[in-house]
Amino acid sequence: MTPQAMRWITTFLEAQAAELDAAANTQTAYARDLKDFAGWLEARDTDMADAARADIEAYLVFCDAQGLAVATRARRLSAIRQLYRFAYEEGWRGDNPALQIRGPGRAQRLPATLTHDEVDRLLAAAGTGRDKLRDTCLMQLLYATGMRVSELVSLPVAAARGDPRMLLIRGKGGKERMVPLSPPARVALRDWLAERDAAEARAEAAGKRASAFLFPSRGKCGHLTRMRFHGLVKAFALRAGMDPGRVSPHTLRHAFATHLLAGGADLRAIQTLLGHADLSTTEIYTHVLDARLRALVLDHHPLARD
Repeated sequence: MTPQAMRWITTFLEAQAAELDAAANTQTAYARDLKDFAGWLEARDTDMADAARADIEAYLVFCDAQGLAVATRARRLSAIRQLYRFAYEEGWRGDNPALQIRGPGRAQRLPATLTHDEVDRLLAAAGTGRDKLRDTCLMQLLYATGMRVSELVSLPVAAARGDPRMLLIRGKGGKERMVPLSPPARVALRDWLAERDAAEARAEAAGKRASAFLFPSRGKCGHLTRMRFHGLVKAFALRAGMDPGRVSPHTLRHAFATHLLAGGADLRAIQTLLGHADLSTTEIYTHVLDARLRALVLDHHPLARD
């Protein structure tokens, strides 16, 4: 990658972080996508400053030929569009070659979810391991609030003090929202805090710094990582006799929303709890519920039987 391309990408990402408070995961994805685009251009003896619309379209065709998912190609085009809009506004280019390029249409794929019984089995499985208090707290909070996994693992311990009935969560783009806690989640939180604080007190007595996170870790980030929790959920699924391929932290978030909707919750309220910026993102759960109701009728209604 040329020094100019690196300078463009770095400056663009810094501006995104400063002006839009873009999430770290989004920044990482955009950096990876733009570096791939820059490398592809360099292999064709051109660069971002000189690339034309035809070059960008050829890159998208290349991504398609590589077998990349529609969502991945759409995200790459989004990163390229935003970079060139930024370049035009900064005066680096006198035009925006990505302005009129249409992205690949996203196929509507219903999110995987779980039944009430399956969630109960996962919660029970979380309470059987060596770290059962921590694991139970993680799973209860996840299912009770529908938090994103990054929001959950990075929760500050200060947010959990005083037996709260609601948690303040800092979500994408730095936006904050309040989510209520269920009674089982409050009990799990109280029990884990007692064990966590005792462990932290022993660590401080040994000269170690106290952690600011609810789920501390000795790793670089200071808290349980997304990947570690992802692995834990897979282990809980195995213990519960479930296919681990069907279960992830995000599946619990989907279950939270689907079960709320099935129970009569308002779609706008679910949007707020999930931290969705756009209601259309939340509306996917109405399709999930419709699909489950159709399956229920086809499986159990006498007139639907052959």
